[in-house]
Amino acid sequence: MDIKQIQDLIRFVSKSGVNEVSIEQENFKITIKTNQVQTVVNATIPDTGYLPAPQAALLPAAPAPAAAPAPAPAAAPAAEPSNYVTVKSPMIGTFYRSASPEKPLFVNVGDEIKPGTVLCIIEAMKLFNEIESEVSGRIVKVLVDNASPVEYDQPLFLVEPM
Repeated sequence: MDIKQIQDLIRFVSKSGVNEVSIEQENFKITIKTNQVQTVVNATIPDTGYLPAPQAALLPAAPAPAAAPAPAPAAAPAAEPSNYVTVKSPMIGTFYRSASPEKPLFVNVGDEIKPGTVLCIIEAMKLFNEIESEVSGRIVKVLVDNASPVEYDQPLFLVEPM
């Protein structure tokens, strides 16, 4: 992991409202802790904007492009019927709907799924993690755009249970 990836991770953690993140690889371990109280902020971050480094960061950070705004997709489930199950991201990373641009999408709106069905891939730390369904049902809505960053616990899909 290089310094730019660490700085991006620090920025992402400070914006996500998570109080602590630990990542461990073969010969590398990092823990990022913040002293922030977890809050929900509905704001639009311009794509060209830069954010200062968080005060509670373990390492100094240089400015980098801001992540795509996530509050809009997170607000969508509130307007949906309460009988839907929300499939949430188990990690921070980049959301992909297919294994590669040439391959078909894992799932589409209207598809029936069962436990173990691969719904998407989330790339985190150059590792591609298949996200599998834990419920049976039908995909009602995809809440995240392909190749966009996602936060921990961010809603990804709405599923109508069967």
